[in-house]
Amino acid sequence: MRERTFAIRRHDGWERLEALLARTDSGGLRALTPDELRELALLFRATTSDLAAAQSRSYSGELRGYLNRLTARAYALVHGGDASSGWSRIVTFFAADFPREVRRCGGIILATTAVFVAAWIVAYWQVSLDANNAYAFLPANEIPAITKRLHDSNFGFDRALAPQMSSEIITNNIKVAMIAFAGGMTLGILTLWAILNNGLMVGGLGALFTHKGFGTDFYATIAPHGVIELTSIQIAGAAGLLLAQAILMPGRLRRIDALKANARRAGVLMIGVAGLLCIAGTIEGFVTPQRTTELFRFGFGGVTAVALIAYFGLCGRERRTAAN
Repeated sequence: MRERTFAIRRHDGWERLEALLARTDSGGLRALTPDELRELALLFRATTSDLAAAQSRSYSGELRGYLNRLTARAYALVHGGDASSGWSRIVTFFAADFPREVRRCGGIILATTAVFVAAWIVAYWQVSLDANNAYAFLPANEIPAITKRLHDSNFGFDRALAPQMSSEIITNNIKVAMIAFAGGMTLGILTLWAILNNGLMVGGLGALFTHKGFGTDFYATIAPHGVIELTSIQIAGAAGLLLAQAILMPGRLRRIDALKANARRAGVLMIGVAGLLCIAGTIEGFVTPQRTTELFRFGFGGVTAVALIAYFGLCGRERRTAAN
């Protein structure tokens, strides 16, 4: 390709990258919106490729020098970031980046939630009709011999072991979330299977405990930690489906570029999920086992639900000034 044709075709991208870099000169990365930050990274990679092409084709020193300076400026931002401290970045991530990405993925999260709820309803309905139907939905080793309330059977451990139990719970929940996430590379099949199984488990067990007269206690027992935990699993499922979406529907991007872009978004979701599961595991290890009333446990779960709604609905929104 002739140098002039090459420069004409790529000029708009270089000009856009220069405009974004100019905005960061005075305000740093905070001057850019999340979408513009993603655009900056994509343009940086594209311009780096252009520089490699210009060098391999022995284009003029003027063009190569221009591209070299442009990529050097972008590199410092993309890989170096701003000068904020590690703690500041963590706070920014959980206060803004994570809830923004959750809102951006709202449709996919609703889809995973719909799969979970549908599986829950079907399992509860069928097992309520006949308890033996539980064997059609749950592994035999996961079906307990129910003789007492879930709270009594699951949380009869010494309270001094609460830190150990909390750690084990967090580890197990993160494993489940990682399966839902990694399943995206199977075109989302394993992701949907994990979400489906999770819904069948909750619905089937709920029906079994209800059949034995312990239904209210079952839901009261999972309420304190379950709202955060189950929400986290749905978000992890959405992260997996983002990977599947990039493979199946890359749009105008090359499949590998779409996968890289969606993997970054999925990474934001999974880091946030890990944080949420730490909170859920701490509640399950320290709060849920306490001998409290069912009303208290439902109330605690309600508070966590309101907190999640407020967090995902309000945090990280751009401040808008009133028009003059």
